[in-house]
Amino acid sequence: MNTKIQIFPLFSILVFFLCGPLIIIFIVSFWDYTEFSLIPDFVFTNYIEIFESKVTYSIYLNTLKFAFLTWLFSLFIGFFIAFFLAFHVQTLRWQIILFLICTIPFWTSNIIRMIAWIPVLGRHGLINSALINLGIIQQPVEWLLYSDFAVVLAFVHLYALFMVVPIFNSMMRIDKSVLEAARNAGASSLQTLGHIIIPLCRPGIAIGTIFIISLVMGDFVTVQAMSGGQSASVGVAMNHKRALLQYPAAAADAVILLLVVLTMVAVLMRAVNIRKEL
Repeated sequence: MNTKIQIFPLFSILVFFLCGPLIIIFIVSFWDYTEFSLIPDFVFTNYIEIFESKVTYSIYLNTLKFAFLTWLFSLFIGFFIAFFLAFHVQTLRWQIILFLICTIPFWTSNIIRMIAWIPVLGRHGLINSALINLGIIQQPVEWLLYSDFAVVLAFVHLYALFMVVPIFNSMMRIDKSVLEAARNAGASSLQTLGHIIIPLCRPGIAIGTIFIISLVMGDFVTVQAMSGGQSASVGVAMNHKRALLQYPAAAADAVILLLVVLTMVAVLMRAVNIRKEL
């Protein structure tokens, strides 16, 4: 009985701040609307319009493309940063110092870190100016900014640390005697990496993947700013509908997006035993 009483405040907060808004969004997704008002109702119009539109599928494919590319580059960068910190930095003091250096960008706003790329990638930015001065190119490279490349680059910059942390945590749990035994048995560095380190880091990779997918799939500010409005995503589509006061249609998009993300997370949790990491 005492345990139930202790859990009740946390349970109440979870229901009020998480389940409550989700239930409201789900209910509103079945409402009807006009240009000027919302009409409480129970219709499937919003969902039918979403699934009948070819634009919906292209937007979801584009969003999945952003999520996949961000995950791929974040995994590559995050794995080797974590590998360096865990196995090449010998003292705990330097591990902490270098890890804190990795977190320095997170001391500022996401928007500031994202906008900081504009003078670097722009037509007259640092990269184009340097390439022209070196004689490598004659005209500025147009696709560096306001393109899918800029969107993915900003995503990787914003969220790569969410891949570093869980992978680093997994690597720090690896028993060093296992690695010593592999070396004594004649395993090369690549064999040790492929047969021991990577399999033992799977829970950390899965947790980082969940973070990346959840953050990228719902983002709209980064896509809108870094693509110059030339690329679309589910988050951007929902924001446009919200701006046009089409709240039920935006709520239907949110419900479908939530189901897609939860499905991807469920598949990951079935494939990898994440509880070992928690």
